Amino acid sequence: MNMVANVISNFTLPLSQSKVKTDNLDGCLINSGMMEAAINIVVSGALDKGKAAIEYVLGQANMARNMDSNYEKLTRVLEKLYAKRDDIQTEIQKDLKKTTSKECKHWIKRVKEVERKAVELESQYKKEKRNSSRLSFSPQRLKLAADMMGLQEEAQKLGSECKFERVAVQGSPDPLWVVYAAKLENTPSLQEIVQEILGYLRDESIRKIGLWGMVGTGKTTILQNINNNQELLKIFNIIMMVTVSRDWSVENVQQAIVQRLGLNVQGITSVQGIAQRISEELKEKNYLLLLDEVWEVFDLHSVGIYGNEGNSKIVLATRYHDVCHDMETDEEINVKPLPDHEAWNLFREKVGRNVDRPGIKPLAQLVAKACAGLPLLIDRVAKTFRKKNDTYLWRDGLENLKQWPGGRISEMDKILNFLRFCYDDLKSNDRKSCFLYGALYPEGYEIYIDHLVECWRAEGLIDFVSSFTMARSRGLTILEDLTDVSLFEKSQKVGYIKMNKIIRDMALKISEENEDTNFLVRASEELELPPSEEEWRLATRISLMNNRLQILPDSPNCNKLSTLFLQGNSGLITIPNLFFKSMGSLRVLNLHDTGIFSMPTSISFLTSLRGLYLNGCIQLMDLPLNIEALKHLEILDIRQVGISDFPVQIGKLVNLKCLRVSLHCSNMHCINREQDRRAQAICGVISRLTSLEELSIEADSFKWWPKAAKAVTLKVSNLTCLSSLRFWFPTVECLSAFISNSLSWKVCGFQFQFFVGNTRQTQYQILSTFKYRIDGYLSYSSGNGVNHAIKEVLRRTEAFELIGLKGVSRLSDFGMENMETVQACLIEGCNDMTTIISGYSISDNVLPHLSKLYLFNMLNLASIWEGPIGFGSLSKLTSLAFKNCPMLKRIFSEGMIQQLRFLHHLKVEDCSEIEVLMMKFECDMLDSDVLPRLKTLTLSDLPKLKTIWAGGYLEWPALENLEVCNCELLQMLPFTKNNAICLRSIQGEEAWWRALTWEEDGIRERLEHICIFKR
Repeated sequence: MNMVANVISNFTLPLSQSKVKTDNLDGCLINSGMMEAAINIVVSGALDKGKAAIEYVLGQANMARNMDSNYEKLTRVLEKLYAKRDDIQTEIQKDLKKTTSKECKHWIKRVKEVERKAVELESQYKKEKRNSSRLSFSPQRLKLAADMMGLQEEAQKLGSECKFERVAVQGSPDPLWVVYAAKLENTPSLQEIVQEILGYLRDESIRKIGLWGMVGTGKTTILQNINNNQELLKIFNIIMMVTVSRDWSVENVQQAIVQRLGLNVQGITSVQGIAQRISEELKEKNYLLLLDEVWEVFDLHSVGIYGNEGNSKIVLATRYHDVCHDMETDEEINVKPLPDHEAWNLFREKVGRNVDRPGIKPLAQLVAKACAGLPLLIDRVAKTFRKKNDTYLWRDGLENLKQWPGGRISEMDKILNFLRFCYDDLKSNDRKSCFLYGALYPEGYEIYIDHLVECWRAEGLIDFVSSFTMARSRGLTILEDLTDVSLFEKSQKVGYIKMNKIIRDMALKISEENEDTNFLVRASEELELPPSEEEWRLATRISLMNNRLQILPDSPNCNKLSTLFLQGNSGLITIPNLFFKSMGSLRVLNLHDTGIFSMPTSISFLTSLRGLYLNGCIQLMDLPLNIEALKHLEILDIRQVGISDFPVQIGKLVNLKCLRVSLHCSNMHCINREQDRRAQAICGVISRLTSLEELSIEADSFKWWPKAAKAVTLKVSNLTCLSSLRFWFPTVECLSAFISNSLSWKVCGFQFQFFVGNTRQTQYQILSTFKYRIDGYLSYSSGNGVNHAIKEVLRRTEAFELIGLKGVSRLSDFGMENMETVQACLIEGCNDMTTIISGYSISDNVLPHLSKLYLFNMLNLASIWEGPIGFGSLSKLTSLAFKNCPMLKRIFSEGMIQQLRFLHHLKVEDCSEIEVLMMKFECDMLDSDVLPRLKTLTLSDLPKLKTIWAGGYLEWPALENLEVCNCELLQMLPFTKNNAICLRSIQGEEAWWRALTWEEDGIRERLEHICIFKR
């Protein structure tokens, strides 16, 4: 009994404490002893305990005897466990933005511990295998076997636990998401509030801060600047900015916070559950929560913001002071409108260069004042006025601001919504009606802006304006507004807009739903036959333009019809005599580019007609004698028609406000008496049209027009309502007579397109470069010397073309003080000019607003600038082009290139003497970022050009496109491995490219993929 007890005791104690000495015992003897002990236990009557002991001893012995088998089992279990671990780690590594979940990290840590134990057991196993003399039932083997079994069970259990919900989670959110924030340099009062809030955020006793004030005072801008403050990361672990908005909900606010924190809330469907998840994430963080546009009180607890997390703080912005109170803010700051000087500085910054244009600054100051010191309104209005390059647009915009009832800015919401939303949110019927009118034009059609606005005026869609000129200004303003909300889009063609197909379809659908706007639109549909009489009867506006119509109904019943577009039907030769009989409500009739020979007598029924367009009807030989019945006609366009004699019956259209006419003589050799008669007819008509506000007279012959023009000029100068004139002055004396006698010319804002000298009114080269309307254009051709009248007109000119001038050696002879308003200048064929500007007699900056300069066919031009150049001269120049200047040897004079910080485009063509484009001595004082905004460089037909830049390293930071053609000696480009980082294309001949040499290896390879080779 004692023996069995001892044996059992020895086996149940740790092996290190075993009392049995077995080193020199045979395994068989141990087995016999074990059996003897078992028999004694049975004999003694301890049957149950004996059985357990026997089973235990036998199990231990079997385990020790099967060590190899146990090791193999353990190895298989571990292989499966390691495979699972490797799969998980591979999954984690698929997305480097994610990190291992806490649960997964803990599991991998436990696997690592198992792996460590396995390595130790493997070492012991190999040691036991080497020691073959050791008994199979030795304590060492018995412990090793037991440890193997234990580790096997642990590994199996760990493998079965590998079923956690998230293997990887999104990494910790960035502590700061930078948002766009307006700079506060020009608004010190807002900057002071920012500093005040920063002070409160450093104060541990303050937890909630409230900003309140009327809409538009800059509360959002303040929060944005707080959000972007990097210094706050020393206080807070994370900064969150959430816009609550008017239609807020707890779910929306929660979703914004969940997204900011990168939380996984999949499977959590309740508001309370998500709130708990947010709270758990934030409880160990110091956070700053910025709540913008809080319209009403809400419970932060319902969102998951409990407010007791460390040093976390909340800043909220609202329009209402009571919201701050009810949300228990510790400090409240009233954000007030900006003082006048700050409002002006901010407006000036937002508008940009246009605000400094002559004539605009006084208006701009009034506009800024009308914004009542509200940064939001200043920003929105400035963005609108930034695109207004015409003084009349500024005047009209200012008038709109003034018309707010009692100056109350509460109306601002209406304006902001109007700017933001599409048709349903247009807040005025005139804008809705003007928008719908655009659907009369074909899909994708480039609509001539002047024609569209005139139709709006004729239809009565532009209200509350008396003069035609103000109606045009108002119409252009409406069009700008509609374009800003994408109901119209600007065309690449200057002076035109388009309507997107989907928008047009929407407009047509709206017109169908409205009883007052029943449109019949069949434009550009290849129609050969007109619509049915029923369709004509129901329509309020009809557009059949750009079709193949040859016939029209005899006398359609169209009592409701106000607009009829038939233009572009070149096959339409005849209009039935009674066609207009039932169109007494018609206001707009467009027959442009039709093939009609005459107008029917029924035109006398069009007593409501305001606009009549016959331009381009080259077969039309005369106007009907009864046209005087059109007593309300305001617009008549008869350019490029077949009429040879000026229609004297026009003189009876006493309400005419806009007349466009072409004068031509079928007999170029008509005698002087005939010339006198024609001149008298024109003068007689013009003298009767005392209401004319806009006049355009085109003449096609220099043989008869000069004599007639002298008399016509005097009559035109007597038109006291005139505000816009397009006219050919064949001599400078005619021009001088007009500006001396015309009272209209002396009125600020007079718009003009003047052609002076031996020229024809063809397509202007310089005007096509403008993306906006301009007030003043002057083309002076074939003149001699400098004239006082030209100088006076130049003072109000924005686009200037000087062609074939003699007797002047430089442009500056006209007086740089007279050219301060010039924005674009083209000089061509002035072969007495050797330079453009002489700086020796000029101390101030010159041409401060010039953005485009084109020099073509200047046979003796040697330079642009001669002598010292004043700071600020040419500082706005964006485009510079030369063509056929054979004496020009260098582009930039010393110091000139320093002024060209805004030059975007440089083009040099057919200048045979140029060897170097830019030279070192021109740039000695400049950094490597000379010409920092140059985007395109075009070099063509320069046979002596050897290098673009003769000097050190240049960055070419903005260069995108380089084009080289017929420059055989140009063998190296000024590029390295690191400069010209924006370069997108190099165009040239492939043979030229292959022959280039490079200062560094690898440059060709870097640039070759952007090459475009010419064929």
